[in-house]
Amino acid sequence: MVAMNYEEDIRIDESALDVEWLDQPSLMMKYARNAAEARLELDRAKEALELTKAELDREVRSNPEAFGMEKLTESAVQNTIILQEAYIGANDNFIQAKFKADIAQGAVRAFDARKDALENLGRLLGLQYFAGPKMPRDLLEEREQRNKELNVKVGNKMSRRTK
Repeated sequence: MVAMNYEEDIRIDESALDVEWLDQPSLMMKYARNAAEARLELDRAKEALELTKAELDREVRSNPEAFGMEKLTESAVQNTIILQEAYIGANDNFIQAKFKADIAQGAVRAFDARKDALENLGRLLGLQYFAGPKMPRDLLEEREQRNKELNVKVGNKMSRRTK
């Protein structure tokens, strides 16, 4: 699998929406392919884990004394299998592959959300949202101010209810 730079690729340059729209399909395909490759790796790791488990099951059942087993029960066999280094390694590979597949699938969902964001930015541009005012707005400051005002309103309502 190719190393992906999710954080860089997901960013949108709102001053170049046309370029972002042109890049979106190829980025989506790139990340969809990456997710498919991660799923393939996951499927192979799962198969390897199941094969390792089957081989260990056969070994344990054919020679239980070599594994320190006095009585051959299903529970004892399963517990012995999961303690073997071969199983632990195969299980770790499966867990790592699952993690990578989950991240890759999350990236595909993020690029779908990126498409929605591009559509909404296009609508805002069409409504001349970005046309003015001439002074740039500090959205972080505006959001903090709005949150403060909401907190005051909520605090006032809460204090009225406790009276």
